[in-house]
Amino acid sequence: MIEMLQVWYERHFSNPQVLILAVLLLAVFGIVIFFGNMLLPLLASIVIAYLLEEGVLRLQRRGFSRVISAIVVFLGFVLAMVVAAVGMLPLLSEQVTQFIGELPKMLLRVQAALLALPEAYPGYVNEAQIKDLMVKIGSELGGYGQHVLQFSLSSLKGLLTWAVYLILILILVFFFLKDKKKIVTWLTMFLPDERVLVTQVWAEMDDQIGNYVRGKVLEIVIIGVASWVVFAVMGLNYAALLGLLVGLSVLVPFVGATVVTVPVAMVAFFQWGWGSEFAYLLLAYGIVQVIDGNVLVPLLFSEAVNLHPVAIIIAIIVFGGFWGIWGVFFAIPLATLVKAVLNAWPTAPEPELHTER
Repeated sequence: MIEMLQVWYERHFSNPQVLILAVLLLAVFGIVIFFGNMLLPLLASIVIAYLLEEGVLRLQRRGFSRVISAIVVFLGFVLAMVVAAVGMLPLLSEQVTQFIGELPKMLLRVQAALLALPEAYPGYVNEAQIKDLMVKIGSELGGYGQHVLQFSLSSLKGLLTWAVYLILILILVFFFLKDKKKIVTWLTMFLPDERVLVTQVWAEMDDQIGNYVRGKVLEIVIIGVASWVVFAVMGLNYAALLGLLVGLSVLVPFVGATVVTVPVAMVAFFQWGWGSEFAYLLLAYGIVQVIDGNVLVPLLFSEAVNLHPVAIIIAIIVFGGFWGIWGVFFAIPLATLVKAVLNAWPTAPEPELHTER
């Protein structure tokens, strides 16, 4: 047994560069796991910098310097965010307010539907079970209300914190764009001179992460806007709010679309009931999801979709458990990183085991 472990170790870890890569990956994963919340502005700024990097490179290819390109792209990004916030936030705020105002009426309809169940299905549901369920629902809603009250009381402090974070993120994004080469060069000073394997994996993942971030943001915008237009044309209430939820749902492959179907179906049911409008709405929503999964995703993530769906789901569970929303967002590129490391991992020829005859 000991000899087999020694053979395995010599085969997979005999190359010093493998040890360097393994230690580096463990160090990075450990830092993010234990200090992820503290590094939130840094992680957000890295994501945004990857999103804008392609624009900087295009301007550089047209003859502009890195500094000028970074300034132009950064100012364009800030302007786009301001325009989006001014245009969308009032509408979203209005629809959230309307939804909260309509929520008691929705709950009364749910209550009426539940109370009708014992009469419709006397052999399966009784009145005591319905009352017990309603008490539990009321308790849960009370807990949510308490959380909302606590959030409103601490919202001022939270807004100030997020305002500071926003300023820090914008500053970091600008310097990441302007001084990317300097920062990468400085970081490589701490690595050994013999780092061919690390350089190979980094070069592959640098392109992969950049393409993934830009593709994922573009997918969010396209699906969110398309859903908003479909909901608005069909006259569904809270079209902008639901379109935003559908757009954000693409952050979680396979699972997000299923989860966000619940609020879409609930709003449609409370607005129209079991009618043709309800069926047409779900059909249109299903068409948007089919186009996303079968056209948009393969087009934007041609390399990432080579991962098996089981591998993607496992990556979502593992990395989401470690890093929350950031782990979910980066589940596919992190799974691709694992795949790239395994593909690049050198192995020595397997030596023969000495066996006594």
